[in-house]
Amino acid sequence: MRAMEHFDIAVVGAGAAGMMCAAVAGQAGRRVVLIDHAPRLAEKIRISGGGRCNFTNLHAGPANYLSENPHFCRSALARYTPRDFLDLLARHRIDWHEKHKGQLFCNDSSEAIIEMLRRECEAGGVVWRRPVAVREVRTAGQGYELATDAGQIACRALVVATGGLSIPKIGATDFAYRIARQFGLKLIDPRPALVPLTFTSADWAPFAALSGLSLEVEVATGQGRKRQTFVEDLLLTHRGLSGPGILQISSFWQPGQPIEIDLLPGRDATQILLDGKAGSRRQLGNLLASLLPARLATVWSEAQGIAADARLADLPDRTLRALGGTLAQWSLLPSGSEGWRKAEVTRGGVDTRELSSTSMMAQRVPGLYFVGEAVDVTGWLGGYNFQWAWASGVAAGQACAEACALADGV
Repeated sequence: MRAMEHFDIAVVGAGAAGMMCAAVAGQAGRRVVLIDHAPRLAEKIRISGGGRCNFTNLHAGPANYLSENPHFCRSALARYTPRDFLDLLARHRIDWHEKHKGQLFCNDSSEAIIEMLRRECEAGGVVWRRPVAVREVRTAGQGYELATDAGQIACRALVVATGGLSIPKIGATDFAYRIARQFGLKLIDPRPALVPLTFTSADWAPFAALSGLSLEVEVATGQGRKRQTFVEDLLLTHRGLSGPGILQISSFWQPGQPIEIDLLPGRDATQILLDGKAGSRRQLGNLLASLLPARLATVWSEAQGIAADARLADLPDRTLRALGGTLAQWSLLPSGSEGWRKAEVTRGGVDTRELSSTSMMAQRVPGLYFVGEAVDVTGWLGGYNFQWAWASGVAAGQACAEACALADGV
């Protein structure tokens, strides 16, 4: 039987938050072990941003995150900003560019981010245990003992950085939730977020043939203060809707709730139709095709029961007003989403009211920390979730290193 290994800090999960946390704690002089069950390191970083890693967003702030406890993320985000991460990239000579709305990507491959984090861990003397699964966690004196495939590990602080349930094919598990329940912490029910939405076959039948078509729209859901709106691209699929606009709104969408889409954002569809009628022999289909992709224009007029070759001059104003209303407010009731298989992130997780916002430690379980996607903090599409991973990882890494130093009287 292998002898028990002893560390100050054990980090379970070698993704974005876990590697950042381990590197920070190791470079603070702590003995750190980083454990991960996956055969490939940081696969979610590797596949993000089309292989170029949308590693942060210049505009990241508390307003870009969803949580049952919305103020929780403020402290960590304020203490580790996108500029701090850019400084880290500069030290490793990694070039980047801004693509759209503050979204930052590597000029080359996502591998550069993974290698940078690996080097930061090496600089902190972090010990790696991978691919190694953790089978059991138990308290032991003032710390924890972990039963792993590589033997027994004892630690004074345990950081859970195993993420959520999104993209199971690359190794997502419910480990964080099982540990939270084991130690009596509350969970916010996890559900897929940043995910395509689907519709019943009957509802989607008129549009299924338009799969692959995209256009910029305004998409909204919710009522009153809970209403959320995005102006982004929409992509029609065989089963429903995807694209940045839909991924964004999916995080806010609730089952049984409709979404509303303005197909001509910033323009008055009704007025355009009425103006097009005045003194014109133009056909409806031709006018719609000047506003929308041609295939959608044809399907749209047919779905409203109006022939595409109908002359605008022959259509009553009330018909054009009704048509304009459908263009400005296409109301749809999703039947569901593409689920964990296609979700980019998890909404929900460990209830942040159980955690310290400055340290990420469970307030009722000393020495137990949760970071990254494992907790109920979900960012918008566009680099926000990586920024939360960096910020929460740094917060926990600093806090558990300081706690160990304090216990040692350093």
